[in-house]
Amino acid sequence: MSRELGYDPGPMARQKRLPAFLLIWVLAACAQTEQQPSFLVTLVADGRELTYEYNVPVTVAEFLRDAEVEIGELDRVEPPQFTQIRDGMRVTVVRVEEQTECEEQEIPYQTRRVLNEGLDPGEELLGQAGLNGVEEICYRLLIEDGARRDPVEISRVVLTESQDEVIYVGPTGELDPVPVVGTLAYINNRNAWAMSGNSSTKRPLTTSSDLDRRVFSLSSNGRQLMFTRDTRNSDRENFLNQLWMLSDTTRDLEPIQLVPEDVLWASWIPGRENFISYSTGEARQTAPGWQAFNDLWTMRLDPQTGETLGVTEVLEPSSGGLYGWWGTNFAWSNNGDSLAWVRADSVGTVDLETGDLQPLLQYPLFNTSSDWSWRSTLSWSPDDDLLLTTTHGAPIGNEPAELSPVFHVTVTDKAGSFQAQVFKNTGIWAAPRYSPLFTVPGNEFPSGRMAYLQARDVANSINAQAEYDLMVADRDGSNRRLVFPPNGQAGLNAQNLAWSPDGRQIACIYQGNLWIVDVETMVAHQLTLDGGASNPVWTL
Repeated sequence: MSRELGYDPGPMARQKRLPAFLLIWVLAACAQTEQQPSFLVTLVADGRELTYEYNVPVTVAEFLRDAEVEIGELDRVEPPQFTQIRDGMRVTVVRVEEQTECEEQEIPYQTRRVLNEGLDPGEELLGQAGLNGVEEICYRLLIEDGARRDPVEISRVVLTESQDEVIYVGPTGELDPVPVVGTLAYINNRNAWAMSGNSSTKRPLTTSSDLDRRVFSLSSNGRQLMFTRDTRNSDRENFLNQLWMLSDTTRDLEPIQLVPEDVLWASWIPGRENFISYSTGEARQTAPGWQAFNDLWTMRLDPQTGETLGVTEVLEPSSGGLYGWWGTNFAWSNNGDSLAWVRADSVGTVDLETGDLQPLLQYPLFNTSSDWSWRSTLSWSPDDDLLLTTTHGAPIGNEPAELSPVFHVTVTDKAGSFQAQVFKNTGIWAAPRYSPLFTVPGNEFPSGRMAYLQARDVANSINAQAEYDLMVADRDGSNRRLVFPPNGQAGLNAQNLAWSPDGRQIACIYQGNLWIVDVETMVAHQLTLDGGASNPVWTL
C-alpha cells in the first residue's frame, strides 16, 4: 500500500469496508504485502513537490489517480503514464495551456521605377503614391506552468493590400530613327501615342493614363483616333468606360468625349467620313465585369466637336449565342460596304439592310475553363472578297471537343462558297492578317501577303506566357517563312499585328516594346524603350 509523507495517502490507502467472506483473503494479502519492501516516489505538480511511500507496483497513471491529480488534455507527464513506478522515481506534471493571439502589422509598400518615354532622359515623376497595407498575423501560444513559450505563427491574412509607389523615369537610352510610312499609333502605359514619317516623331496624344485598351481605332487617313477611357472608379455605379476621340492626331488638341458609354467594341467605318460604329454592354460586379448587349450602332459625328449628327441601329440587342455575355466583335471591309462578325463558335457577315446574321464558318466552342471567352480576329483581303480568321479544330485525342488545343488559320469568301485551312495547328492567338497590296519592281501586277503568329508549343498556346513566332506567306499560303524574332531568341506573346500601308513592314509588340519588321529583309527595329506598348494600328 502507499503512505504520503506529510499528507493523506489518498484513496488507495484509505480503509474500505469489505464483505465478511472477503476479509480473511484481504488480511492475508495485506500480510504478504507488508512483507514486501517499500519504495519512495516523488510527485512534482502544481508548484508542489511531495513524496509518497509505496509498496505496491502501479503505473504512473494509477499513481496520479491515487494522488487525486487530474491531467488535462494538453498537460505533459514525465515519465509516460503507462510506466510502472519504482523506487526513487520522480513524476512531473507540467500544466499546459494553449492560447491564440493576433496582431495587425503593416505591409511596407514597394517602389517601382518605370521607364516612361513621355519624360526627358533622367527626369522623374511620381506616378502613384505608395500606401502601406495591413495584415493580421495569428499565433499559437503555449503556457507551461505559467511560463510563456515562443509563439508559433498559424495564419496570416491581408486586410488591406499595399499600393506600390510608382516613379516614372525618362529613358536615357537612344534608338536610331526609322522611317515610318503613314501614321503608326499605339498605346503606351495607358496613353495614346503616334508617329508619322519616322520614329523620332513619336509623341503622346493623351496624358491621362486611363485608356482601357478595349477600343483603339485610327481612321483610314490617320488623322482621327477613337479610344475608350476607363471610368470604373467614377461616382456612377455600374459604369464601364467612355468613348473619346482626337479630331486630328497631327495637332496638340484635347480629346473630345463622345456620347456612347459602356462600349465593348468600336471602329471608324472605312469609306464613310466621320462615321463610327460601336457595340455596348453594361458593367457588372461579377466576372468578367460586364454583360454584352451584342447590339450594333452607327453614328455620324461632327469632326470638330464630336457632336452626334445621326444614329442608326444596325443590330438589336440579343443574347449573342453561346457565351454571348462576352460580346460579339466586328470588322469592316476595306471599302466599308461589308461587315463581318465573330462569336465564340462562328464567323459570318451582317446583312446591313435587314440586320440578319449570315454564318460563314462554324467550329467547336472552346471552353477556357475561366471567366473569359475566346474570340478570333478577323481580316478582310484587299479586294474585300475573302475573310481570314482563326478557327477551333477538332480533338486530337480523347479530350472533349470544347477542350481541343487545336487551332487553324482559315480563309473563306464572303459568299460562304468555300473555306480552307491555310495553316494548321497555329495556336489560339494566331491573329492572321492580310497585307495591303503592293507592287514589286519588274512586276506590273500588285501582290499581297498574309502574316500570322505561330505557337512554338501548340498544345499550350493558350497560356499567357506562350511564345509565338511571326510568320509571313504569300496570299495563297505559299512561301511561308519566319521573319521575327531570330532563331534562339525568346518568342512573342499574344498581341495584335499591324501591316504598314505599303505592305512591306509589320508592327508588333515584343517584350513589351513596339517593333517594326521589314518582311523582305527581316530586319527589325525597336521603336520604344519602356516596355509599356500595346495595340499597334497603322494607316496612311
